[in-house]
Amino acid sequence: MFNQLPPFTRTLLIANGLVFLLQQFMAQGAMLAFALWPMVEVRLPDGGIGSAFLPWQLLTYGFLHGNLPHLFFNMLALLMFGGPIEQLWGTRRFAIYYLVCVVGAGLVQLVVATIAAQHGNAYPTVGASGGVFGVLLAYGMMFPNHRVMLLFPPIPMKARTLVIVFGAIELVMGVGGARSHVAHFAHLGGMAFGFLLIQYWRGRWPFSPRRRP
Repeated sequence: MFNQLPPFTRTLLIANGLVFLLQQFMAQGAMLAFALWPMVEVRLPDGGIGSAFLPWQLLTYGFLHGNLPHLFFNMLALLMFGGPIEQLWGTRRFAIYYLVCVVGAGLVQLVVATIAAQHGNAYPTVGASGGVFGVLLAYGMMFPNHRVMLLFPPIPMKARTLVIVFGAIELVMGVGGARSHVAHFAHLGGMAFGFLLIQYWRGRWPFSPRRRP
């Protein structure tokens, strides 16, 4: 089954798994370089004070994970929804879409985390969830009537309904501040950037049809 996956989806699964293994041996300084940090001064591993944000973190954070369940559920969602989208769009377009969602989610989270850090709550962000939520959004838009089964609880629903439910939950939890170290706005950012990119490709609102590639 794994060998039958489209190439970019398979590469993402392997890359995230390998990076998670490397994380177990990475020093704190390496984590500081690749997780997404807010644009404020923090205490550095050498004991000094300075900014930990680096531009490439907007991409690299999406290949790091906090723990094994974090990795497992992100990769399970990517396996379920990423393969069909890559088969529909082709590898190049799917790769562009996924990476745009990761970076877009990172930009949103950078703003949110920087604001939070100014109130004394500086923390790094890791995880592929921004890209995964973008993929989920794409699946709901491309296959709106396909029925999918939730794991918790095991309830079947249409893909379009699943996207709406997950988006609403993330919005409520993000605005309500529930579990502040969960990047709810990054999840929403991945969905938002994914939606805009799909609309751009389709030549639909908010883009002019003349700009459709």
